[in-house]
Amino acid sequence: MSVPAVDFSRSYLWWRSDRDKLPPATVTVPPPYSLNNARVPLDCLCTVTCKASGRSRGFALGVSCKTEAVGAEDGIWPQPNADFKPVLSDDGEFLSLKTYDIVGRQLPLYVESLGMQPERQVVRVEEVFESARLDVERVEARPLETSAAAVEAILANRNLVARTSYGNGRHEVELEYPVKTVNANERDVLFQPDTGPVLVPDLEVEPGELIGSLELAFIAFHRFDWAELLLRVPVPVAEGVEVHHYSKSVRIDCRNELLVL
Repeated sequence: MSVPAVDFSRSYLWWRSDRDKLPPATVTVPPPYSLNNARVPLDCLCTVTCKASGRSRGFALGVSCKTEAVGAEDGIWPQPNADFKPVLSDDGEFLSLKTYDIVGRQLPLYVESLGMQPERQVVRVEEVFESARLDVERVEARPLETSAAAVEAILANRNLVARTSYGNGRHEVELEYPVKTVNANERDVLFQPDTGPVLVPDLEVEPGELIGSLELAFIAFHRFDWAELLLRVPVPVAEGVEVHHYSKSVRIDCRNELLVL
């Protein structure tokens, strides 16, 4: 039996910026050129479904990169530099997640009238980009339904994708993500993905607030009915100083699927 699954090695998040048409409202350094097409591989697809209405919202997480001046002759990496991860929703919202050396750091946006850029900036695509899209490549995959099958596929260097489904009284969540780091033990027939980051929504907020609630986490499991998330949270390191760190462990009851492409 085969099922469709995302081939993350060939799936991308795109956005196109054209300063001649729209002001660059998500950047903090002067763009050397007026036009740029950005292509970012995907780390996770997250779908949140409201149980009452049946309506779903989808969110795509791009891989981590750094803030940069594209095409600059000098100073490509502006300082202070940020770890940058983009999130695009299927209904036209864009979340810019920037992580600096300390929690709460803000820089002035390139368009001075727009003020400061927060660490989490939510914008409408049509207001800041000429366009944005997802190119998701789906292929046929085979579910690995036993630990023995998972161990065999891992030791054979097969490409793996995982799905994790969970929820509460209001919402259902499905995460789909590539299995990057994974462990296998053929003697005791044990497997354990340790991979991420994935998107974790706050299921207590209203549907329209979901994108702003998204957090980053790593995920690990060696059973098909539960997993542990390691959430990225602010951690104090000195008086009045916090840094973002993957450090809050949360166990969830869920359904894990492991798929071999």
